[in-house]
Amino acid sequence: MTQLPVLNLSSEATGTTPTGRRATLPPRHLADLDLAGRRAAVTELGEPAFRAQQISTHYFGRLVREPEEMTDLPARTREAITGTLLPRLLTPVSELATDNGTTRKTLWRLHDGALVESVLMGYSDRVTVCVSSQAGCGMACPFCATGQAGLTRNLSTAEIIDQVVWFAGLAARGALPGCPDRLSRIVFMGMGEPLANYNRVIAAVRRLTEPAPEGLGLSQRHITVSTVGLVPAMRRLTQEGLSVTLALSLHAPDDDLRDTLVPVNQRWKVAEVLDAAFEYAARTGRRVSIEYAMIRDVNDHPWRADLLGRLLSGRLAHVNLIPLNPTPGSQWDASPKPVEREFVRRLRAAGVPTTVRDTRGREIDGACGQLAASGGGKVGERESGLLARRANEETQ
Repeated sequence: MTQLPVLNLSSEATGTTPTGRRATLPPRHLADLDLAGRRAAVTELGEPAFRAQQISTHYFGRLVREPEEMTDLPARTREAITGTLLPRLLTPVSELATDNGTTRKTLWRLHDGALVESVLMGYSDRVTVCVSSQAGCGMACPFCATGQAGLTRNLSTAEIIDQVVWFAGLAARGALPGCPDRLSRIVFMGMGEPLANYNRVIAAVRRLTEPAPEGLGLSQRHITVSTVGLVPAMRRLTQEGLSVTLALSLHAPDDDLRDTLVPVNQRWKVAEVLDAAFEYAARTGRRVSIEYAMIRDVNDHPWRADLLGRLLSGRLAHVNLIPLNPTPGSQWDASPKPVEREFVRRLRAAGVPTTVRDTRGREIDGACGQLAASGGGKVGERESGLLARRANEETQ
C-alpha cells in the first residue's frame, strides 16, 4: 500500500498564502456577530444601538454592501460604522460565465492574498451558490486538484457568508437571465473540507438560516454540507439539531481502494464512516447523498457496484455518480459510458436510488474535482471548481 501524507485535521489550521506570508484570519465583520454583538460594536463607537439593526438590514435584508448606498445612516457616522462592521473580505479577481450567463464562477482574493473560488448557478426554478469553506484543502485526495494544492487556511464565518451574500445580491439584480431573482440553495462543495472548519461552517449555516436582519433567512433544508468522512465531526453534526443535507464523498466501497482515493479513510474506515452517515439520516430524517466519482478501471468495477449496493440497500441514502474530470498530470480518466450505465443498473437493482450528474459549468472549469485557484490572480488551466456538476443533484 502506498504511504500517504499525514493529514492536518485541526479546525484552526493555517498555512502560507500566495504572497509567502503566514495566513491570518480577516478583521471582524458584521456576519461574524449575532445581533447583540453588532449592537455592542456599534455602541462602542458612541452610536445608538439601533444602528446595528440598520446596517444588518442593509447587508442581509437588502443585500447592500457599499457604504454610499446606506443613505439612512448619517454621513458623519457611516464611514466609522461600515469601517468597523463591513471591512472588505473578498476582492473579485476574475469572473467566468457560461450557460448563457446562468452559471458564473468568481475567483476571490482574500485580505492576506489567499485565493478561493465559488460559483453561482441559476435554473428555471432555483438559484444555488456553491461556496468554499477553506482556501485549499488538506484532505489530499489524489484525483482532486483542490486536495493536491494543499491547505492554506480556514475561512472565517464571515468570509463564507460574504460569498453567499455577494451572489444573492447578483441574483437579486437580475444577473441570471430566465432564473428567479432570489437565492434559494447553498452547497458547501467548493474548496476545502467543510467539517475540518467545523465551528465556522456551522456558525455560517446558522447565520444564513436566521431571518433577516439577523441572517439571510434561507431554509436549512436547502443547504448541503459535504465531507470526505470526518467521523467525529459527522457525529457532532448529528447532535446540532440542524436539518441540512449531509453529502458523503465515498468514492469507493472497500477500504483497500478508499485508503488511496480518500486518505482520511486510513483513520476512519468505510464501515465507520457509513455508520456515522446513517446515524445522521436516522436522527434528522434527511436522506444522505453518497458521492462517487467514476474513475476508469479504478473504482468502476461491477463487483464494487454490487458491494456499494449491499452497503446502502434499505438505507436513507441516494448515490450521485460523478464522471471524473481529469486534472493536469492526472493518470486517471472518467469511466466509459457503458461502464457507467452498468454501474447505475446494478445499484438500482439493489434498490438504491442513483443518478449521474450532468456536466453543467464544464466550459468554465466548474466541474467536480478541478477547483484549485492558482497564484498570480489567475484561474489555473482546468483547475477551478468543485462545483456545478457536483452540486447539481443536491440542489434539486
